[in-house]
Amino acid sequence: MPRRTVVRSMQVMARENEKIPTSRARRTATVATLAASEAVKQFGTRAANVTRGDEASEEAMARRQLETAKQIVAVLGTMKGAAMKLGQVMSFLDVGLVAEEHRDEFQRELAKLRDAAPTVSFKQMSAVIEDELEEPISEVFATFDEEPIAAASIGQVYHATLSKDGREVAVKVQYPGVAGAVRADLQNLGMIMRLLKRMTPGMDVNAVTQEIKERVVEELDYELEAQNQRSLARIFAGHPFIFVPDVIGSLSRERVLVSEFVTGVGFEELKTRPQPERDRIGEIVFRFFLGCLYRHRQFSGDPHPGNFLLMADGRVAFLDFGLFKRMEAEPVELELACQRAVAENDAGALHAILAQSGFLPEPDRVDPENLLAFIRDAIWWYTTDETVALTPEIATQVMIESSDPRSSHFREMRHQDMRPEHLFGRRMEVLTLAVLSQMRASANWHRIAREWMYGDDPVTELGREEADFYRRSGVGARG
Repeated sequence: MPRRTVVRSMQVMARENEKIPTSRARRTATVATLAASEAVKQFGTRAANVTRGDEASEEAMARRQLETAKQIVAVLGTMKGAAMKLGQVMSFLDVGLVAEEHRDEFQRELAKLRDAAPTVSFKQMSAVIEDELEEPISEVFATFDEEPIAAASIGQVYHATLSKDGREVAVKVQYPGVAGAVRADLQNLGMIMRLLKRMTPGMDVNAVTQEIKERVVEELDYELEAQNQRSLARIFAGHPFIFVPDVIGSLSRERVLVSEFVTGVGFEELKTRPQPERDRIGEIVFRFFLGCLYRHRQFSGDPHPGNFLLMADGRVAFLDFGLFKRMEAEPVELELACQRAVAENDAGALHAILAQSGFLPEPDRVDPENLLAFIRDAIWWYTTDETVALTPEIATQVMIESSDPRSSHFREMRHQDMRPEHLFGRRMEVLTLAVLSQMRASANWHRIAREWMYGDDPVTELGREEADFYRRSGVGARG
């Protein structure tokens, strides 16, 4: 297909903000068009590189990758389903896809999926609200701003005040027809993932596809999300630096979720704050996401920058709990035992733990020292007792060493398995690292993690405040 035709088709799709393509055929055509055009361009670039020098070849391919990012923004941004979620995840995860000189522009393009998703008219969205609440909007809300304040992967968020008591609330509304769109996306997920694999050749397509299929379906149920949010709001009620908004249960339905309204400073501005402030916010983000898993065995699985705000009082508000995971005690304790073995440089203990738990189908084929080196390279940043200043380059290297064929441990990876209950936690962990790395936050992450890894007393001021909170609240280490 000629390049001009591809560009024109994308421009037409970008104008169709009122429509959500739900048929598999139409949505398949959208993805296939992009995949085909990108394949031709990549081939053309590689062919031209034969006659270029190394430096010119790398520059040409870097620009092609940047153009790929822009095309993915254009197509996935019109889909509003599972594909939209994929784009949002990619929007902040820097995995070395492009050259350093193009990284900022690459991030800006992909960030459009996070911050500027296409909108659906208020007339359409209000129909969903009134259908779910079985009352006119004017009866439930004293005021309701028709312009959305945020766009999520499968819905929009509005600001309103309640008629009953005047409280300010955030009203999250699912796009009309998005459930069908998501089902179509899931049918086409293999094709979409192959498209993204052009930019991340080491992506484990099968594992990621299965993960998304399981979790995206749950995200369609806002009543389930309300339950998740309410659970963490109870745990963190009165917390000194973590805030989870209350849910208005009487007004939450399958496609509508009403919760306490929160204002604050967003991620793009936070990245420009002085180092001490970024370090403080980074520690809070680390404590919330990893601390929830290891203290409470339940955690939000979507640690992307659009899901937290710095409030005026210094607390960090965490939002959006559609992607959520609860774990049993045994797999959580297994992970902590592995972390301790790495921190203690105990290759024999680590090998025994993973062999006994089914991670090593043929234990004799895996050398304990090589296994330790592999796991250490994935989690060294919080198992090493030193201050670590995180950067996008560190996140990139961790991603490569832990899951990419370019890894120096790729031979060891082939003899290992992944129990499904651990996959979601690993995803959360690496996305948390990506957020902290983009903030360039610095801390002795190991000393923080030792609080749940070993039960150590805290060594930071935030840690002491949190320990005092847990003593007073009676929540306990397991929520």
